[in-house]
This record gives sequence, C-alpha cells and structure tokens, in this order.
Amino acid sequence: MKRNQSKYKQIVSHVIDGINNGTLKKGDWIPSINEFRERYSFSRDTVFAGLSELKTRGIIDSNQGVGYYITSTNTEFKHKIFLLFNEFNFFKEDLYNSFMESIGDSAMVDIYFHNYNRKVFDTLLNEANYKYTTYIIMSGKFEGVDNLLNKLSGDVYLLDHFHPELKGKYSSVFQNFEKDTYEALVSGLEYLRKYNHIYMVQKDEKEPTERYEGLCAFSKEYNFGNEYILTTKNRTIQKGEVFIVVNDRDLVNLLKQSEKQGLIPGEDFGIISYNDTPMKEILAGGITTLSTDFNLMGKTMASLINIKKIETIENPWNLIIRKSL
Repeated sequence: MKRNQSKYKQIVSHVIDGINNGTLKKGDWIPSINEFRERYSFSRDTVFAGLSELKTRGIIDSNQGVGYYITSTNTEFKHKIFLLFNEFNFFKEDLYNSFMESIGDSAMVDIYFHNYNRKVFDTLLNEANYKYTTYIIMSGKFEGVDNLLNKLSGDVYLLDHFHPELKGKYSSVFQNFEKDTYEALVSGLEYLRKYNHIYMVQKDEKEPTERYEGLCAFSKEYNFGNEYILTTKNRTIQKGEVFIVVNDRDLVNLLKQSEKQGLIPGEDFGIISYNDTPMKEILAGGITTLSTDFNLMGKTMASLINIKKIETIENPWNLIIRKSL
C-alpha cells in the first residue's frame, strides 16, 4: 500500500467516532492539521492523508485559511470508488453487477468509460484524483500508465489486462490471454482434429495480441496452420478452417457466408467465439465459446478492497463446446 494505514486511519477514526457518539455534528469544526500533529505526533503528510480520505468520503470539507468542518454525519460508506472501464457491454455489465453485489453497502461507486481513447483515459484519472478513496482501473493495452497511477491519492487496483511492469505495485485481477487461449485450444483438441487451419480474427487497436500468441504456441505444438486476420467480412470460407472471433459482427458474417456457400458450422468449418452470451447458446444450434468468468472477476475484485497486501490474481477461463466446433 502507498500509505501507512494504521496511522492515518487514526485521524479518520477520530472524526468518525466523534460523529457516531454525538460529540461532532454537521457544521462543527475539527482540529487543524497542526493540532492533529501535536495530539498524535504524526507527520503533516499522515494527517493530510487522513483528512483527504474524510474529504473524499464527503464527511468533511475545508475553508481555505480557516480549517476543516463536518459536512455530513453519514459515515456508512467506507469507500468511495472510482471505477474506470474500457467500454460497457454485456460482459462488463456482468462484471459490474457482480462487483456491486459483492461490495454491498460499504461503498459508493462512480463508473466511467474511456472507450480506448488514451486522452480520455488520462483526463478522467487526473480529474478524479483526490476525489476517491479507491481507484479500480481497466487500462487495456495502454502503455506507460505507472506515473499516472502513482499520482492517485487513494488505493489503486487493476482489472482485466495484465501489465507485467506493474506487478507487485498494485493488486489486480486479470485475464492471461495467451495462456487462456493456449489451454482452451488444448482442451478442445479432439474437436479441432478434423480441421487444419485456425484464424484469429480481431482488430489490433484495442484487443490483446496475446491471444494470437497463444494460438501460435498451440499451432506449433499440434501442427495446425494459423493466421491473424482483422475481419471476416467478404471472406470466402474454405472447408477445414476454424475461426476464433472476438467481435460478434465477425460471427454474424461467418454465419451469413456459410449459409450462402451451403456450409455447416461444426462439420465443414469451425467457429469459436470469445465471451459467452445467452444468444450464443442457441444461435446456429449453439456457438462454442471461450470466456473468462466475469462474474467471478467482479467478486474477486470486491474481495481485494479490504486486503492490505498486494495480490495478483489470474481469473479462470472456460471453453464451452457447442455445435459450431
């Protein structure tokens, strides 16, 4: 953790205890930074960290040159959380709902989206600084984020995409895209044996290339041809091909093209789609999916909030075999 929890929390407890026992009421002034320093023999930074958390939680505010005063006697929220997603879709909704259910009434959560725009990402984090106790960040493939994260006033947690250079600095729950793809293909090897060439279909700008690295490792070990393509649009399907698709538009393109060519998914060619949805259970008789457990990811992240040590947790994957393979 970046802060001395035991010391600065004493400042937080002093104020909250005063509110709860009735000695501090809305509008009352609290001790100044110097008064807290003398009372607890703390450094100025430690006292300021405690007052910053109280201010972030909306319990106190300050009048420049005068001091700090009570603005709310609601001490129920332990955390005020800034939650930054890359985008909002069906899977992220599952993650969000799971996280909110698990965190319960102990936190107030504000959710934001950067939509893979680095300028938006930087702006949102800079504007959020000193306004929250906790920052949960889904940075995706953005590089060089350490300096920005290190400036944040609260505790920082990372979601989804793993950044090796940040390991040990921040707790994280992540997908191991290369390992997940490789292991999932190995687990489905008996179904893949009837095919000879596997395509990874995704757009570079936002999707992790580690998925293709996992496919390459699998193909080399088990003698499959492989190729990386950006889209299935206007593509003629050849028998013996397997398409691993990320975007559902590419999935629809394949199904339309197979109908046009008179080919049957799971017999003439194969489809594996990332991220399971209820629709994929019934589409074309069932689409095989490779997906991380977003519900578990949300629960795991919520469980990390109150853990003092740094944890790096790999979220599990699941290959669901259906008719398309």
